Amino acid sequence: MAKKNSPKSRARGTAPDAVVEKVDGGLAELIPDRDRPRSWTLLLDGAPQSHVDLDDPARLDFAYQRRLGHVVDLVAPAKQPLTVLHLGGGAFTLARYVAATRPRSTQQVVEIDVPLAQLVRRELPLDPGARIRVRGADAREGLAKAADGWADLVIADVFSGARTPAHLTSTEFLADVRRVLKPGGHYAANLADGPPLAHLRGQIATAAALFPQLALAADPAVLRGKRFGNAVLLASASALPVAEWTRRVATDPHPGRVEHGRDLVDFTGGAAPVVDVSAQPSPAPPSSVFK
Repeated sequence: MAKKNSPKSRARGTAPDAVVEKVDGGLAELIPDRDRPRSWTLLLDGAPQSHVDLDDPARLDFAYQRRLGHVVDLVAPAKQPLTVLHLGGGAFTLARYVAATRPRSTQQVVEIDVPLAQLVRRELPLDPGARIRVRGADAREGLAKAADGWADLVIADVFSGARTPAHLTSTEFLADVRRVLKPGGHYAANLADGPPLAHLRGQIATAAALFPQLALAADPAVLRGKRFGNAVLLASASALPVAEWTRRVATDPHPGRVEHGRDLVDFTGGAAPVVDVSAQPSPAPPSSVFK
């Protein structure tokens, strides 16, 4: 099932229609941006997943994606190519960002929903010059096939039905992430939670079991347990760019706060690390989040 303008009508400048198709994860919709003619938002069963500006792939529309973009900017000197493993593809927004801001980077995207990846590649093509490989596989299975010490950066942004699958929340999962990272590499994850923040606290404790350096960026209202929202977790065995990440997150159009060190330990509140045998998916967001 699909609805779209013909290529000829698009060439005449007619505004494109939405593209709607059934994929493995539900009903995918590509919604055109009224203000930017080659910008699109990907929705899955009504939940916003990604935003892409084909004319300016360095433009990140969602706040959590900008926070991940800041991570990309700060984990190595500007313009230095990176090797990046993306767990979860969406519309490949972060992979496009890396390719635009760090040319000659080598990237691999692992996306379990093959029909979704095919839809995005057809309607929102990747730059043919970008070194981005897309693999159809479960995120943990794709991670297991990556070589030891391959990645400068692993980005996890995996949701199924707006929830992070349980098997991507455990110490065993993060042990494999640590294996794939170079000694000074970084791990960044998009997490989602709401009051009482039990999932988020557990994920911080889980990361702390594998990585000595942690920082967390989120909207202050989310950190206070006042509403459901996204939080970006950054982890590494080496020092983190906390000061500059904090500055960028605080000066965002939707300002956030970065917690690290003792404050982050206190925020965790004694939560225990999550292991495979007891892992649970992240909580489902309330329906009001997407209205």
